[in-house]
Amino acid sequence: MDKLTKYFRDTAIELKQVSWPTQHQAMLYTALVIGISAVVALFVAAFDFGFSRIISLFVSSIE
Repeated sequence: MDKLTKYFRDTAIELKQVSWPTQHQAMLYTALVIGISAVVALFVAAFDFGFSRIISLFVSSIE
């Protein structure tokens, strides 16, 4: 039990030393991550659509 108490005490000390972002920074970074994720999702979806069309055309030409 002593090790667990020491762990939580050390964790609390470390968390006090963390440089936390301001609320504005956190909201800005969150919006940035969501925006970049949306752009990457659209990019991947476009390639998926394109490749599936190409494969569909290829398979239909074989039959």
